[in-house]
Amino acid sequence: MVLTMYRNSEGYADPTAGAALGNIRREERRKKKLDRHIQGRRSRAFGEIFETRIGHALDRYADLDVACIQKTPEPFRVIRNIGNGRFEGFYEKKGQPDFKGCLCDGTAIVFEAKHTDSDRIQQSVVTDMQTFYFNKYEKLGARCYVMVSLGLSTFYRVPWDVWKGMKEKFGHKYMNADDLQLYKLKETNGFIQLLEGIELKGEDNEDTES
Repeated sequence: MVLTMYRNSEGYADPTAGAALGNIRREERRKKKLDRHIQGRRSRAFGEIFETRIGHALDRYADLDVACIQKTPEPFRVIRNIGNGRFEGFYEKKGQPDFKGCLCDGTAIVFEAKHTDSDRIQQSVVTDMQTFYFNKYEKLGARCYVMVSLGLSTFYRVPWDVWKGMKEKFGHKYMNADDLQLYKLKETNGFIQLLEGIELKGEDNEDTES
């Protein structure tokens, strides 16, 4: 800690100015901490909305027999049984991608949903453990993607091989709207077309995405 001795106009030590400056700095730090807390809660809420919209899309695909895809339950560790069917505990760190299922041609599909309020999505939002499982699933022939929401206004389906190689492809470990443009998803009356353009086995369509 560096102590600064403030002096008044007569040259005597005056702790008042130093104390006031310290109070201002503490208030600035408190405000920044509060802003980060509010931003974090807002981002988590938007992330939940994004996953809810994904769920609605998946319900529709299931009704149409296009795909059956379900959300991976988040691991929950129980600390204490407080009775009446209630427990105290906490959600553990996610170790697997969010969604897994099967397309109508029998191909497995695995994807993670990531939302950001920023104008770019960082590669690091996918954890090391999720990366491990993505690579495993991809090696076994599953279709693997990261579904991205930018501000809950535009949505993208990024193939896993593009995501993990973004440094080589784009020169940086994030993707902005320009980088994501090729993978943008269409919306129809609020329905996000998550699976639009995925080529199924036996199809011969040059315009579809593998």
